[in-house]
Amino acid sequence: MVGSPLKRRSTPGMSGMRSITFRGGKDGAGKGREESMWTKLSALHEAMPMHLRFGKPKLRSPAELVAKTNAALGVLTSVQKDRAVDKAVEDVGRYVEQMKVHVFGNDDHPASKENVLALAEEVCNQGLLLGLCQCLGELEFESRKDAALVVGALVRVSDDDDRFPAVEYVKEHSVILECLFSGYKDQTIALSCGSMLRDCIRHKRLARRVLHSEWVLQFFVEIEERKFEVSSDAFVTFRDLLTRHKDLVAQFLDEKFDEFFPRYNQCLRSKNYVTRRQLLKLLGELLLDPANVAVMLRYVGDVQNLILMMTLLKDEYSSIQYEAFHVFKVFVANPNKPQAVVDILSNNKAKLLRFLGNFHDDQVASEEEETQFRNEKGLVIQEITNLGVEKKNGQA
Repeated sequence: MVGSPLKRRSTPGMSGMRSITFRGGKDGAGKGREESMWTKLSALHEAMPMHLRFGKPKLRSPAELVAKTNAALGVLTSVQKDRAVDKAVEDVGRYVEQMKVHVFGNDDHPASKENVLALAEEVCNQGLLLGLCQCLGELEFESRKDAALVVGALVRVSDDDDRFPAVEYVKEHSVILECLFSGYKDQTIALSCGSMLRDCIRHKRLARRVLHSEWVLQFFVEIEERKFEVSSDAFVTFRDLLTRHKDLVAQFLDEKFDEFFPRYNQCLRSKNYVTRRQLLKLLGELLLDPANVAVMLRYVGDVQNLILMMTLLKDEYSSIQYEAFHVFKVFVANPNKPQAVVDILSNNKAKLLRFLGNFHDDQVASEEEETQFRNEKGLVIQEITNLGVEKKNGQA
């Protein structure tokens, strides 16, 4: 290249990036080398994360981004060559990164509802959601995080008519919900899938789909058997599902009572301390929620449930005992106790009074919590003390 002059030029597609090109001879060899070098530089620039690129990178339109992402995902599912797969993974990462810019904006591209809505429409029209969820495990860590953020935003955006395009799409393609739930089986994507699933069940229509799915009771497996981080995330999702839409949940618990609570009680017998504590606390919340009064009466009317709570009152962990008490008190406070429940309480009256006498007296809590607990314990003790008294007075 000795003697070949250098010149600078600005080229479309790399706005603001200066490149060095070579003037060739008459045979066109120089032109070929110039084009080859430019191709390599363009590819290098395209492969860089947006925040590291020179100048202001071109932001692709939602339609183009979705189409290119679908094409790259197609490579991931159909091509076995390592180089092709690696490039497809990089491509998906770049496209999802640009989707995140459409959703959240940056210094050069302010976020707007119109951008998010346009992206949501394209994602639904081109069927990207399912493919993205299915291939999540193939992506890099940061790309998985970006995908979860983008999907979460898309299911929250609505148009001027209060229509949620992504929610409607997921409702019609509920296999997406199952795919997200199945993500708990893979620790590398479990937290991203859990985040997206929680964003979905914020909507009542999608929560109903999950509650009435064939796999909803598998939540107990994910909570009990997975490693701590995944198990905890599954519980957060499960708790959201059972506490967010109260009327929907009350109907579900009533209809599925005979399937749901035996499985719930089975987990309360688990050897996993965290599982027992979390589920006990949630059970107390569910039973004491006014929306679930019919379910509560069915649960506290079953003597086997009472026996389980009395067993947990003697658990080796004081925190388990404490949470069990808040369920046990509902059995005692029920003014219409079945005779079988009355008999169990009466037959164990002396033991219960002796046990409750100094139950958790040494526990440290806030003054307000301590006062409430002592008042509730006093009422439970009084109710148990009075068992059989009215009957004796009647006989007298």
